[in-house]
Amino acid sequence: MQLVANPSLPAVPNSPNTPLPPAPSPPTSPSLAPTARRTRPKLSAPPDFSGEHHNGRAFLNSCSLYICLAPEQFCDEQEKILWALTFFKDGRAAKWSENVFHQETDTGVFPIPTWGDFEQQFRLHFFPVNVKADAINTLEGTSYHQGGRTVDDYLDGFQTLVSDAGYTNPRTLVVKFRRGLKLGIQNQIATMPYGRPADTDPDA
Repeated sequence: MQLVANPSLPAVPNSPNTPLPPAPSPPTSPSLAPTARRTRPKLSAPPDFSGEHHNGRAFLNSCSLYICLAPEQFCDEQEKILWALTFFKDGRAAKWSENVFHQETDTGVFPIPTWGDFEQQFRLHFFPVNVKADAINTLEGTSYHQGGRTVDDYLDGFQTLVSDAGYTNPRTLVVKFRRGLKLGIQNQIATMPYGRPADTDPDA
């Protein structure tokens, strides 16, 4: 009798030396793209400070902004203060900084414990004594007038003054602004045949 192989049955190896089929490779996971590093904006250091009252607010704002954007550069509160004092190069600012270090030498303790304390003392010594009164006095005189400046430069200075002075009345703002313009521009506005800005519309 002749035996016929059943194709549905697995083949039996003829010899124990017959090589086994290779094991299947483990599934590969898709390669993960490296996480992109966040690019920091380039920070500009505050300018040197001499102690002028009219520059005090801008200098302190510049320091606060730098600290806010790069807090990892400062290990504690005192380091922030010492960093800010490195810009006190001359004038009243340098003398004030020198006095701070003299106090530390005399007492053995740095006299300004926190950045908040530094800001408070800085405002006391280097901010204008009365910003509102100074702005009002300026607007009541002629020193704020346009002069040789462009209208854009004049407008920037005027907006700062009225903000510091607390002026909000629309008619007052228009009158003050027009009074400070060059005479030729004042006349052009006054003689406009149509489209003349209203006296109660500062934006116009």
